[in-house]
Amino acid sequence: MRTVQSLRATGFKSTAARIACLVLGIAGVVGASALTNAGSTAAWARTRAEVADTVQAERTSTVGLSELPPQAQDVHRRILAGGPFRYDKDGSVFGNRERALPRRPRGFYHEYTVPSPGARDRGARRIVCGGEIPQKPETCFYTEDHYSSFRMIDPRH
Repeated sequence: MRTVQSLRATGFKSTAARIACLVLGIAGVVGASALTNAGSTAAWARTRAEVADTVQAERTSTVGLSELPPQAQDVHRRILAGGPFRYDKDGSVFGNRERALPRRPRGFYHEYTVPSPGARDRGARRIVCGGEIPQKPETCFYTEDHYSSFRMIDPRH
């Protein structure tokens, strides 16, 4: 908006001013402000990430710990106790490549296998917990479809 006003103040005397006004007119006010204010790009990106986290949290339903399968409840107890775990990969860093969980720095999330009765391998069920101290997670999520969907675990229920 400020750029269009400053161009109008010049009276469109130069060809560059005329072309810039035409481009800005096509780009619209949002485009003009983005082109003229580099700082707004960073602010917009931060806002976009915050909105994405909020939308992701709203898409993630909640499940009470007592509603999870017994195997998941056992794994959750082991997480809080610091182990022992059944699989070597338990406790490894979960990269959140699918971006199904709120964005956090690498190393925030750790994954744990929830055994599936009758499965010949680790199966699809996991608990992913996040926090600075693995034994004191800030939040945990349960997936039964190998990261396609998550439900936040409410340990109070």
